[in-house]
Amino acid sequence: MSPELISILALVLMFVIATVLPVNIGVLAFVGAFLVGSLLTDLSADDIIGGFPAGLFLTLVGITYLFAIAQNNGTVGLLVQLALRAVRGRVAAVPWIMFGIAAVLTAVGAVSPGAVAIIAPIALGFAVQFRINPLLMGLMVIHGAQAGGFSPISIYGGITNGVVEQAGLPANEIVTFLASLVVNTAAAALLFVILGRKLLGRKAEVTEREPAQVGAGRAVEPERGPQAYGESEDEARTEERALETGREEEQPTGSRPYQLLTIAGIILVAVLTLFFELEIGFVALTVGLVLALISPRMQKRAVGQITWPEILLITGVGTYVAVLQEMGTIDYVGESVAGLASPLLAALLLCFIGAVVSAFASSVAVLGSLIPLAVPFLQAGTGISTVGFIAAMAVSSTIVDVSPFSTNGALVLANAPKSVDRDRFYRQLLSYGAIVTVVAPIVLWLLFVVIPSVTS
Repeated sequence: MSPELISILALVLMFVIATVLPVNIGVLAFVGAFLVGSLLTDLSADDIIGGFPAGLFLTLVGITYLFAIAQNNGTVGLLVQLALRAVRGRVAAVPWIMFGIAAVLTAVGAVSPGAVAIIAPIALGFAVQFRINPLLMGLMVIHGAQAGGFSPISIYGGITNGVVEQAGLPANEIVTFLASLVVNTAAAALLFVILGRKLLGRKAEVTEREPAQVGAGRAVEPERGPQAYGESEDEARTEERALETGREEEQPTGSRPYQLLTIAGIILVAVLTLFFELEIGFVALTVGLVLALISPRMQKRAVGQITWPEILLITGVGTYVAVLQEMGTIDYVGESVAGLASPLLAALLLCFIGAVVSAFASSVAVLGSLIPLAVPFLQAGTGISTVGFIAAMAVSSTIVDVSPFSTNGALVLANAPKSVDRDRFYRQLLSYGAIVTVVAPIVLWLLFVVIPSVTS
């Protein structure tokens, strides 16, 4: 059995073990990266460590730290009130506002994870306050970011069009953009029908005080405490003691000027990362530190609120996938598929490979590595629509970013509020990601490859 096949089977085994036993798959993945990398290949420990997704780790830590501070000082509650006034209490409009903002940001050039990192924590806070399904809210943000992701001036669009041009293939950047926009909007609409149709007609009362009155008149308190955006072992023990004694430590609420300063800090993070392309993790930590220094007592528990178990899970799987890429497993599978006699079947399998790999790794890396593999049969005059295949491949490789192991899905998982059962939320994201990974490539292949090939 080849090393490449063994490495794939090892990944499958990790998921089976993590499903059957209450073991963090991140730990399994780190150990798997060490064993597979050192025993099946000549990768050194430094090579394996080099695959650690440091940028993603920093992003998750920085964003969850900053929004833990915003949650603690009541800023999220203030944003909820502003959102209520903006939509005049129409709760059903809130998920679509989040979708639209994310789409606009990526369409004008923001990288998709950057847009999700800014919007997802706020959107999930709104989900709790407005009693909206947090899965719906998180997925609306991700699909929105992907909907605008292939505009001609966007990051994904620029990279994809550059790879296609370098390969000498004909391209139509508008088709790719519209394909992503229409497919992701359709997915969001379907999700809204399934998970959010009960929001239609519901109105939330706009009040001048906190907390906001939502739904049937029951007040929803702004979330505070150690589990607002995550927990550590020490913080969990603190909360257990509070439950045992029947008393909970009172969390101070920030003054209105401090809350406005926090909002300004969040806006500053968005501007510096989306338009000046600074590393969002560093920027978020810097802004969070400034806010913490202004009110140290109020923010003393923010570090404990960082979602460490989810970060371990995501970075562990990311490290293992990096080992697979380093040892050539991804190229091995892609080249085997591209060499198939049937161009239509090869196109479908390449879309599947793009979807599966991108669900665990960088979508940009997948687009840059798999599109060139398709060049031989696209240039062979087999009747495959090159423009259609590029659109199907591009959207298949990015729509799966709803997976909890992809950057966007990881950001949604890491920012799930305390009222959400994290294990259940993780399974929901994983299940939805699996459905999208299976269904999306087939649908896109039929729409953009099979139909144009048959009708041409």
